[in-house]
Amino acid sequence: MGFVRNCWYPAGFASRMGEGLHKRRMLGLDLVLWQQPDGRFAALADRCPHRFLPLSMGCLKNGNVQCGYHGLTFAADGSCVRIPGQASIPPSARVRAYPVEVNMGLVWVWMGEPELASRERLFDLPEYHEAGWHPVEGEALEVEANYLALADNLCDPAHVAFVHLSTLGNAAHEDVPIETEVKGDLIVTTRWTIDAEPIPLFQKFGRFAGNIDRWQIYNYHAPSIAVIDFGGADTGTGAREGRLHDGAIRIFACHFICPVDEGRSIDYWLHVDNFATDAVTKARMNEQFALAFDEDKAILEAIEVEEGKLAGRQRPLRLGIDKGAVMMRKTVERMIAAERALVAAE
Repeated sequence: MGFVRNCWYPAGFASRMGEGLHKRRMLGLDLVLWQQPDGRFAALADRCPHRFLPLSMGCLKNGNVQCGYHGLTFAADGSCVRIPGQASIPPSARVRAYPVEVNMGLVWVWMGEPELASRERLFDLPEYHEAGWHPVEGEALEVEANYLALADNLCDPAHVAFVHLSTLGNAAHEDVPIETEVKGDLIVTTRWTIDAEPIPLFQKFGRFAGNIDRWQIYNYHAPSIAVIDFGGADTGTGAREGRLHDGAIRIFACHFICPVDEGRSIDYWLHVDNFATDAVTKARMNEQFALAFDEDKAILEAIEVEEGKLAGRQRPLRLGIDKGAVMMRKTVERMIAAERALVAAE
C-alpha cells in the first residue's frame, strides 16, 4: 500500500541516543541522526553526495557530520560547510535535511514535505505530563512484518483473550462484543468486560478483593500510533460511567510505529499509569509488557511468512471482530491516496 509521508515518525528514545551518529531506516529511506551541542537533534539523508558513502560511517566534528571517505562536512540543515583541499563549495554539495522534534521521550522525524512540518502535528498524550501519572519507557520492538500488520493487532482487543493469557487476558472476555467507531483519522475499538476475574497483570499489581469491571479502549491514530486505554475497577463502582474510585488501575499503553520498509517495522512502546511509583514496580510492569509484545511479534511474523507463501492468491477471512482493522486500513489508504493526488496535481 505504501506510506503516509507527511507525518511524524519515531526514530528512537531520546535518552538512548547519546553521543555519535545513529543510522536509521525509515519508510524505506536511510537517515543519520545525531544530537547537536545545544541538545537538539538533527537528521540527514544517510548518503554523501560525493561518492555516496553513508554519512553514518563518518564522525561528528563540532556538531556537524564529516564524511568518512574524503571529509566533506555537512551542517544540520544539509548544507556543506567544508570540502578539504577546496575553497569553493558547489550548490549541489547538499544533503536532504529532515525536521526533527522531541516529545514524550522520543525523537520524531518528519518524513514528508519540510514546509508542512509543525510541532502542533506531533501526537501528545496529556497524562504523560500530568501529576499523578507515571510514564515508563519501554523498548524498541523490531518486527519482521509490514507496519499495517502491527496496526491490525493494535485495533484488535479480541486477540488478547487467546494470545496473552499469562499477562493481559483471560477467558472471561472471549465472547464479549466489541464496538468500533471512526472519528476522522482516529479509529476507536472498545470492549467492556463486566463483573469478571482480574487479568493476570491486575492480579499482580492491583488490590482487588473480587471481580472487576474491565475496559479496553484501543485508540488508533492513523497511520501509525496506537494508545490503548485499559484498566479495571471493583465491579459495580461506576467505572463504565466514568467514575474511577481509589484502587482502580488505569494504564495507557502507547505504541509508536516506525515503518522501516515494506516488510519490517519497529514498535517503540511505553506506558503511562496511575499507580507504579517505584522503580521495582515499573521494571516488573515492563517485564510483563515485554512478554506480551513478544507474543504479538511471534504471531505477526508467522502471519507475514504465510502471506508471503500465498502471494496474494487467497484473501483472509473477515469477521465482525475485524471491523477496527478494516476501517484503519481504509483510513490509511485514503490518506496515502490524498497525498499522491496532491503530488500529481503539483
